[in-house]
Amino acid sequence: MKISKVKIKDFKRFKDLTLDLGNTPAKIIALVGTNGCGKSSVLDAFIACGKNYGGRIRDFNTPEIFYRTDNKNAYQLISIEYIDNNGNIFDNNGLYANHNFYKNNKEVVFSFRSPYRYNTELNITVTKATEPIEKNSDGASCSLDLDSKIENNYRRLLGFYSRVRDKEDIKPSEARSKVLSMLNESIKRCLDLEINDLGSVEDNNGTLMFKKSDSELCFSFNSLSAGEKEVVDILLDLFLRKEKYKNSIFLLDEPELHINTAVQRKLIIEIDKLIGDGGQIWIATHSIGFLRAFQEELSGKCQVIHFENNMRFASETITLTPVANNRTTWKSIFGTALDDLTGLIAPNRIIYCEGRDEPRQDGSERGLDAQVLNNIFNTEYPDTVFVSSGGNTELDQRSSIALAILGKVFPDMEIWVFKDRDMASGKLVSESDRKEYLNNQDKRFRVMKRWEIENYLFDKEVLRKYCMENQKAFDEIKYDANFTSKDLIDSDVKSQFSLIKSICSIPTHINSENFKINLSKLVTPDMNIYQELESCIFDRK
Repeated sequence: MKISKVKIKDFKRFKDLTLDLGNTPAKIIALVGTNGCGKSSVLDAFIACGKNYGGRIRDFNTPEIFYRTDNKNAYQLISIEYIDNNGNIFDNNGLYANHNFYKNNKEVVFSFRSPYRYNTELNITVTKATEPIEKNSDGASCSLDLDSKIENNYRRLLGFYSRVRDKEDIKPSEARSKVLSMLNESIKRCLDLEINDLGSVEDNNGTLMFKKSDSELCFSFNSLSAGEKEVVDILLDLFLRKEKYKNSIFLLDEPELHINTAVQRKLIIEIDKLIGDGGQIWIATHSIGFLRAFQEELSGKCQVIHFENNMRFASETITLTPVANNRTTWKSIFGTALDDLTGLIAPNRIIYCEGRDEPRQDGSERGLDAQVLNNIFNTEYPDTVFVSSGGNTELDQRSSIALAILGKVFPDMEIWVFKDRDMASGKLVSESDRKEYLNNQDKRFRVMKRWEIENYLFDKEVLRKYCMENQKAFDEIKYDANFTSKDLIDSDVKSQFSLIKSICSIPTHINSENFKINLSKLVTPDMNIYQELESCIFDRK
């Protein structure tokens, strides 16, 4: 049995909302949107129509926040159409009575889990009977309620074990092993964890005992992390409901809380396995892990309803249908889940500079200029990445390509070009030439005031600092005799590496590139060369 259409009027945040899934509704319906967009309100609408299809939200003390009018009869405000396995359509306004499942199983039409599951402890000391699970009498009564089922479900698991033992007339140890094997199949696919023992109330150990794959040490449910408790709680509940809820509608409100992305993805796949194809899953989420599973492993079983931020649900009549399964749509959906995380993953600014464009085997930057500039500006400009892109002409070409491609994926990203001043094939480029070039280029271009990056690294204040930190004698007289202020701006100082070594009292052979990279790590914002580079790059001066 699957829901195919929902109409909600004057309920919670909705003036008049229709969700239309078409004639072939999927098994999994994902309600995706930001906090407060109305996802949970849809699930509350189902609960309001639950049980006797006409009641109010049961056991809820402040129904005025649910209903926008004086009419608090849910069946008059909310219409739900269902399609059975034979294609027959039923609704909650009377026609459901003609269908045997709804006529005979009203209490198991919906199975609901709220996001508020604080199952911090499990240790029962007294055995007692619980309501049969098909009575659906425990847990949260709406999306704002605390949803604690673990204690009752533990008691039900002990009852399930007893039935297996008695029905199959097997030893207690064999029955325990069989029950745990079935339940652990699901848990182990999500976590590095398995139930090792059902515990014993008589021995003052009324709890589930666990172990991990790398140890024989056993520990109780109470010792699990919050995320592990969430996963065990949800999987145990669904495991116990498998037989009685084969054609039910499962409502899961943000089940991903406390669970990391990789486990989220495994969990929703396991939820799909535990819930038979005769039923349907409605899940309110903005989980990256769930969305990845919907996009890939569960794409053939899932329809996504996107609650976009600009929708005026409280004042307008709105109809939502499943979004198309294409890259553009998924980009928008993941934007909801990631929010500004894309800005943390992708830099706000990429600056192309000269240097070897092939990365190393591990993908790291090979170009000297890019490595040096990343070292210098990484702390003060963490949202900027310098990338080597070949020689002078490649910079222009590749930055244009990057702008065309990355600009569409990350529209707020800036792409700049930072060139050496030796960009005229070795000919002298004066300061006036540099400014003329900048004035006649678009805003993404920048040019060094000095000849190339070595003219900054071999500056006196950097070399003096290197010698001080490495307990070397800095020969300032020799430095001043060979490098004037004009030399540091207009000359090829890179070719003077042997002289630089001598000035810094380095007698041995060293790798020149590694030396320059080490020099770049000494450059700090209080230094003149830092401020000059910063002005060239970020102020375009």
